[in-house]
Amino acid sequence: MADQVSPEFIALQQVLLGRYSLERELGRGGMGIVFLARDVALDRQVAIKLLPPQLANQSGTRERFLREARLSAKLSHPNIIPIFLVEQSGDLVYFVMAYVEGETLGQRVRSRGPLNAGAATKLLQETAWALAYAHLRGVVHRDVKPDNIMIEQGTARAVVSDFGIARATETSGGTSVGEILGTAHYMSPEQACGEAVDGRSDIYSLGIVGFFALSGKLPFDAPDIPALLAQQITKPPPPLASAAPGVPQRLAAAIDRCLEKDPGRRWQSGEQFADALTESIVAKRELPAPVRVWLTKGEAARSGLAVWTGFCGMIAVVEAIEAVVEGGAYDTDVLWMIAVPLAIFALYRSLQTQRVIAAGYGLEDLRMALRQQLEQRREELDYEYGHEPSLLGRSLRWLAGLGLASVLAGTIYAVRAEMPHAAVGAWLLGGGSAIAIGAALLGRVFPGRRMRGRDVLLEWRLKFADSWIGRAAFKLSSVGVKPARGVAASANRPTEVAIGMAAEALFQALPKEARRQLKDLPAVIKRLEADAMAQRSRADELAAVASGLDGAPRSATLSGSAGAVVADQQARLASDVRAGREEALRRMAASVAALENLRLDLLRLKAGAGSLDELTAHLSDARRLQEDINLAIEAKREAEELTERTR
Repeated sequence: MADQVSPEFIALQQVLLGRYSLERELGRGGMGIVFLARDVALDRQVAIKLLPPQLANQSGTRERFLREARLSAKLSHPNIIPIFLVEQSGDLVYFVMAYVEGETLGQRVRSRGPLNAGAATKLLQETAWALAYAHLRGVVHRDVKPDNIMIEQGTARAVVSDFGIARATETSGGTSVGEILGTAHYMSPEQACGEAVDGRSDIYSLGIVGFFALSGKLPFDAPDIPALLAQQITKPPPPLASAAPGVPQRLAAAIDRCLEKDPGRRWQSGEQFADALTESIVAKRELPAPVRVWLTKGEAARSGLAVWTGFCGMIAVVEAIEAVVEGGAYDTDVLWMIAVPLAIFALYRSLQTQRVIAAGYGLEDLRMALRQQLEQRREELDYEYGHEPSLLGRSLRWLAGLGLASVLAGTIYAVRAEMPHAAVGAWLLGGGSAIAIGAALLGRVFPGRRMRGRDVLLEWRLKFADSWIGRAAFKLSSVGVKPARGVAASANRPTEVAIGMAAEALFQALPKEARRQLKDLPAVIKRLEADAMAQRSRADELAAVASGLDGAPRSATLSGSAGAVVADQQARLASDVRAGREEALRRMAASVAALENLRLDLLRLKAGAGSLDELTAHLSDARRLQEDINLAIEAKREAEELTERTR
């Protein structure tokens, strides 16, 4: 969440309440303001582009924006960012499109230099296919440039954005100088002359994109726009090989042909250009690994440290009892044996956390990863141990108990006996410890009882991350670390969790007195979040059931009235399931809307535009909603119990 929240953010969020949840502003320019948001019903991230208010007030610009956006919404291609919704509400004109996690081609080249031949060829091919698809449907992009081509993280897929939007803004005269300059570098000669353009104009622009992607340079540059456009119209482009000597000859020749001044001498379609890029591409899948590495790094050391700490702790207890009984001084060496390894491991984990922070991830992302790993681990343990124990497992359990009893007896004997016999003590303590530890280790393979799906160490890690100590440790690890920008680390969070986390962070930033007055706000947020997740899960389950009922074949063995009765029962059951799903979705939306209201009130407070009274009122509404939900759950439970008794 950005420190400063724009008025457009709050105004748009109020319009989209319950449908989309805005997370942060991704960027703004003369063409629009783009926000990252979540589709509440479908639980996915989207991007929402808002026409700047000064342009939205111009009726001609407004209508062109809507017309071009609706035209672009008809395009459906894997290399074109899809537009899901085009709407206007009062002074707000916007469209909702898919959010692609990654970076633009421009960002990629500016930050890490030119692409290699294989990566560039793949990107140009996919962009050419997207343009060919649009051209066949009468849509010319008119603003093909590196910053309008996204590279998807993880797949390196090229996705083209802003189809048709550039035309709407250019004709309005509302485009900023910087945006015009960015477009002018990639403008075809016929477009620079103001002539009619077709798909071959986009091919020219794509050729300049390829030139830039492979060399990091532009074929034309000038101190001002008129001089730059004059070069586009009259000056022959330099061969790509002169700017990037290592590029394969056939690839360079294909791109050079795109830059012909005469449209008739260029590739006549995107498909022709894509076919000319014959170099085989093997795409590497770049998995987002930092958080997964953080989760698993040091697993062996963590388990060994737990065993060592337990062993030393047992010695410390025995020595403490001995010191109390004999009245002697307590030996602190054993405490150092525990503290030093713990300190070393804590430092090691802090360094791992710094690496994750530097990659652009936050504490909420680590908590979410721990929760997901814990759920997965529980499933694994349920499968492995959720069955009746074998005779061997039960025997090992009894043996471990016998070993612990021997250790206890040895401890009592060593403390109480006036003249303890060394051999007896050794057998009781040493032998008992060996038996207990050995049986316990074997018991992990052959459990002596049906075990619950629990990973205690992982549970403690999550509790630590959720505690104030964990927050303090994370802040300490982040000192002096500069996070990477542009990492969408929250992609796997459910919408309600993302809103809840944002609201909790805003609550923690309130002054102490305000937090005291709203002390039950975090608990309400958690309850709303939990109910929304439960209702989302129920809606998904009922959707699967409804799908199965709709696809279930009618009984072929029944005919006449009996078959009609069965068919009618199936139809009623399917209708009830669908109604149950709609109810679950309604309750989920209500919980998410309540969460969103709380977050907006907190945002207003932070921006100095809200009051505690407004927040308190919405908090009371959230409490009432929670009471209604609890009553509905209780009524459903009682109805199910009554149904069971009457069967």
